[in-house]
Amino acid sequence: MKKIASFEVDHTTLQPGMYLSRTDGGVVTYDLRFIRPNTPPFLPPAVLHTVEHIFATYARNSRFGPHIVYFGPMGCRTGFYLLTQGMPHKDAIELTRAALRFIAEYEGEVPGATAAECGNYREQDLPGAKAAAARMLPVLEDWTPADLSYEKGEK
Repeated sequence: MKKIASFEVDHTTLQPGMYLSRTDGGVVTYDLRFIRPNTPPFLPPAVLHTVEHIFATYARNSRFGPHIVYFGPMGCRTGFYLLTQGMPHKDAIELTRAALRFIAEYEGEVPGATAAECGNYREQDLPGAKAAAARMLPVLEDWTPADLSYEKGEK
């Protein structure tokens, strides 16, 4: 089988950040990397789940909502994929920073965290999600569309 695009990225040099993973037709996939690959501790499943619930809810309720295709965790537990359509890169970065700020400051019930709304609703960690988002904010503070290349992440 042919390797998929995400396996072509050198994970031994990749640093936390936001990268343009691929474009398929009009759908843009961003790699939102919270943890340097292969350097534990990785994001715990409950933290991934909570970030997913809050980020996706925030993004779809923002002014960019019509452009959000998907937001979800990576299986390796080092970050997330954000898929957009019809949205400039600068707006995707702006949305990501705003969503992370929102998560870092979030108080209250995790959206969609009931038995009727989620298949694993008990697995949530709001304090952990808030801490992970807060750690990611300084990484993306000055991020621009020019920084979306994977070469930016090779140190």
